[in-house]
Amino acid sequence: MEWLIIVFIMASLIGSVMWVMPSPRQRYQADLRMRARKAGIQVQLVRLELPRAQGEVEGDTISVPAYRFLRQNVERAEKDRWHCWDVLRLETLDQQGLEPGWSWRSEDVTLTGHSLEALNVMLQQLPEDVVGVESTPLHLTLYWHERGEADRLDTLIELSRPLLEQKI
Repeated sequence: MEWLIIVFIMASLIGSVMWVMPSPRQRYQADLRMRARKAGIQVQLVRLELPRAQGEVEGDTISVPAYRFLRQNVERAEKDRWHCWDVLRLETLDQQGLEPGWSWRSEDVTLTGHSLEALNVMLQQLPEDVVGVESTPLHLTLYWHERGEADRLDTLIELSRPLLEQKI
């Protein structure tokens, strides 16, 4: 009987330690986010309010990591004239000029010409787990579910570079 109690206590202790240890997915996310910080990208978990999709009564709210690429080349006068925009991987009624499957989040669409072309080139190449792109005078944000291989971060950095350099 004593051995049974000892085995039960040991199993309980081992189970507690295993419960506290991070899962492989959590270790992957921590490593990915640390690599992003070293590359100068801010990562934060945000609640993203989605607009109403076609055929739905109301929009959803999701929690998703936001990878924010800080803008280094925008001067104060440009910041004052900046037109903010954001697009989401969602079918709504507000899709003019965008790749199929993407919609404008706000009703005031400001991109045209070369800027819209550059955005569409990026949208075509983004992985499926990137659910949104946002541009402000401070940063370009990718809302990304962090799926795929670890080198996916390098791909996102490369895809973001033209929009950052062209101040779109």
